[in-house]
Amino acid sequence: MQDEYRTVARAGVHETEVNRSRFLCALAPAATEQEAQDFVAEVRRRHADATHNCFAYVVGADASVQRASDDGEPGGTAGVPMLQMLLRRDMRYVVAVVTRYYGGVKLGAGGLIRAYGGAVGEALDTVGTLTRRRFRLATVTVDHQRAGKLQNELRATGREVREVRYGEAVTLGIGLPDADVDRFRAWLADATAGTAGFELGGEAYGDT
Repeated sequence: MQDEYRTVARAGVHETEVNRSRFLCALAPAATEQEAQDFVAEVRRRHADATHNCFAYVVGADASVQRASDDGEPGGTAGVPMLQMLLRRDMRYVVAVVTRYYGGVKLGAGGLIRAYGGAVGEALDTVGTLTRRRFRLATVTVDHQRAGKLQNELRATGREVREVRYGEAVTLGIGLPDADVDRFRAWLADATAGTAGFELGGEAYGDT
């Protein structure tokens, strides 16, 4: 698993014009390939009168799913440069659809490649991206008397408390970078006089 990746902060649309052709790039987060396909279908419905609705998407932290479509543009001039732009920016779990309304001036293969790839790049800059970093899930169990103080200390040291469960004891779910696990274990023992329980779980990605 890679340590981090980038994704879009939100869904959004950015429009550019090249030689009288309008290029509208719609971006959205996509947790699964189905979500990406649903977004493509929705944009195509919205712009059914457009000359082309080309798309590219990347799903998986390791970019295991990559798809692109030229939607009638000359082969390799639309979907591929869109996909290359996403990969060049280390984007994951993201779908891009570039809708073109033809303006009467042919752009040629090089012009199309620059227009489609550029539309995605400009849209990423406009919509905004965020970095997600891999971390280990962990569970801390502490008595009720120490729980509030420990939560405050965790937040003060920049460690995210992902969930809190109350029972006979208080269970805190947190996320830790791999490199921080041993240091955190020692810090926790010191902060709670050795009374807290600590258990490592699986891996996940979170915003940085």
